[in-house]
Amino acid sequence: MVKRWLPWTLAVVLLGAAIPALAQTGRLEIFSWWAGDEGPALEALIRRYNQLYPQVTVENATVTGGAGVVAKAVLKTRMLGGEPPDSFQVHAGQELIGTWVVANRMEDLTFLFRQEGWMDKFPPALLEQISTPQGIWSVPVNIHRSNVMWYRPEKLREWGVQPPRTWDDFLRIAPDLARRGVTPLVLGESWTVQHLWESVALAVLGPDDYLRLWNRKLSFTDAKAVAVWQLFDRILAHTNRDAAGLSWQHAVDRVVQGEAAFNVMGDWAAGYMATTLRLVPGQGFGWAAAPGTSGVFMWLSDSFGLPQGARNRPNVINWLRLLGSREGQDIFNPLKGSIAARLDSDLGPYNAYLRSAANDWRTNRIVGSLVHGTVAKEAFMSEFATVMGIFLTSRNPRAAASAAQAIADQVGLGR
Repeated sequence: MVKRWLPWTLAVVLLGAAIPALAQTGRLEIFSWWAGDEGPALEALIRRYNQLYPQVTVENATVTGGAGVVAKAVLKTRMLGGEPPDSFQVHAGQELIGTWVVANRMEDLTFLFRQEGWMDKFPPALLEQISTPQGIWSVPVNIHRSNVMWYRPEKLREWGVQPPRTWDDFLRIAPDLARRGVTPLVLGESWTVQHLWESVALAVLGPDDYLRLWNRKLSFTDAKAVAVWQLFDRILAHTNRDAAGLSWQHAVDRVVQGEAAFNVMGDWAAGYMATTLRLVPGQGFGWAAAPGTSGVFMWLSDSFGLPQGARNRPNVINWLRLLGSREGQDIFNPLKGSIAARLDSDLGPYNAYLRSAANDWRTNRIVGSLVHGTVAKEAFMSEFATVMGIFLTSRNPRAAASAAQAIADQVGLGR
C-alpha cells in the first residue's frame, strides 16, 4: 500500500506546496442524500464548519431518496453536464472509482491525506478500498455495518423467541410468529430487498466465496450461488406483502411497534431509533448479526471527494479536512448511527450499540457490501435491481442467477 505511493512523494510535496492559503469566504455546496432522520448528523458537521469558516455560505443540497437512489440520478446528470457539486456523498469503493474516477472526473486527494497525517489514521484495508495506483479518491467519514438484524427485546420475550442465529432457526420460528399476527421479517422498498439478499448471500456462501463472487472467481450460476436464491425465496415467504410502499424507516417502525419481529437493515437504523425515536440501545431495541453471519462485518463507508472543476475548491478542501479529522468524525457518527472510519476515535460519546460495532470492526472478518457500493461498480449495482425484479416476478432461482451472470459479463464485474 505505502510502497506504491512512494514514487509520488516529490510530486505530492510540490502539489501541496503549490496550494494557496485556503479561502474562508464564498460558498460551499454539499450534495448528499442525508435527509429527514439522517439529517441531524450532517447538520452538526455543517454547524462546526460554519464556526470554523463563518464567512462561507454553506448550501446543504440534500436530495431525498432511500440509499441515495434519487440523489445518484441527479448527480449523474450534473456530472455529465459539467456542473458538479462542490463535494458529494458517495459510498467508498467501486461506487466512486468504477464510475467517476475512471471517467477522470475526480481529483486525487493523496496530497491532503499526507498533509493531514491520515495515512496511518485509517485502516489499511479502507485506504486500499478508496484508492487506485493513481491516487486516493475520497475521504471516508464513517463506517456502517450492513448485516444487522434488529428487534425489540421485550417483544421477543413476550413471544418466547430468541434472535435466530441461522436462517434455519428463523424459518422454524416464523410460522408461529405469523400465527400470532406478527410479521416475522419486515421489508421496505425495493433496495431494502436487495439489502436483505446480500446478507443471505453472505450466510450461504461464507466470506470467502462471497468475495469470490465479486472478483469473478465464483460464477453466479455456480450451484453455491444458485442456493442463495433458493434460500432467499423461502425467507421472502415470511415477509410483508406491502413492502414496496414502505421506506426503511417505516419498516423499522413496525419492529418498534411490535407489528414485526425482525428487520435486516444497516446500522443507520440504530441512529434512527436512538436519535429520532429516542430508544435506549440494548433496552428499547436490540441487535444481532444477520442470521448465519456471526463473526463477519459487512461494511460500507460514506465518503466525500473533490470533483474536477469544483467551483469552490478551497472551501471543499476545508470541508474534507473537517470530515477526515478526529473531531469531525466524532461529531458526526454518534448522531448518524455509525462508527468513525479513523482508528483513534474517542468512543466516549458513542452509545452501547456503536461501541459494540466498533469492537466488531476491529475483531471480525471484514467483507464489503454490494448494495452500498463497496465491492461492485455502480453499473452492476443498478442492473442488479433488474435481476431482483426478474426473481420477484418468476421466483426462479436459476433464472435470477443466469441474469446476474449475464450482467456481470456485460459490465466487466471484477475488472
